[in-house]
Amino acid sequence: MAKVCHGKRYRQCLEKVPSAPVSVADAVKALKTFAVPKFDMTVDLVMHLGIDPKQADQQLRGSISLPHGIGKSKKVIAFCEGSELEAAKKAGAVEVGGDDLIKKITDGWMDFDVAIATPAMMKSVSKLGRVLGPSGKMPSPKAGTVAQDVAKAVAEFAAGKIEYRNDDFGNVHVPVGKMSFDEKVLVENIEFFIDYVKRHKPSTSKGTYIKKISVSGTMTPGIAIAAN
Repeated sequence: MAKVCHGKRYRQCLEKVPSAPVSVADAVKALKTFAVPKFDMTVDLVMHLGIDPKQADQQLRGSISLPHGIGKSKKVIAFCEGSELEAAKKAGAVEVGGDDLIKKITDGWMDFDVAIATPAMMKSVSKLGRVLGPSGKMPSPKAGTVAQDVAKAVAEFAAGKIEYRNDDFGNVHVPVGKMSFDEKVLVENIEFFIDYVKRHKPSTSKGTYIKKISVSGTMTPGIAIAAN
């Protein structure tokens, strides 16, 4: 395995990482002591869960609005028709349409973060599965991106509503804010998401549910958070 070489700033941060898992408040406090680059890094939370990702009834997927947002607006598009087109546009969609928008994406345009679709449009949008699926942008009822009230969905995701889903190893990885956020704000966002995941434990999941939790900046080491 190739040796990973980190820069001086990263190594300095590494020296400040607590030696054992700490509370959310202490993890955020430690994160705030890290020397950071000039850009405002995203703060990421990773939860390693005791689930079997191969079992459909143990998979976690959905969308959620954190109490204080994530400090970033998203480019949202909407697949819809009729009066919904104008409503979605007013709600913040950067592009709206039906077959014309599907063709634009088929031709290679992908400059957006989230795609919303009405249930009526999904028969046509399903053609984009091979294009949007690999990038995680395919509209899905479980993720809240297939919605009858398309304008409401557009507004929520444009304002920073986040999607989450476990990966093949049982990890759930989500942004919870920016390094510039006040400590209290970051703590509340992190605790909110952790509590949410705890409440949505799959009934078929056995043994230890939350195995590890870690928080980090885009270019910093992770800090372990006590799981219980």
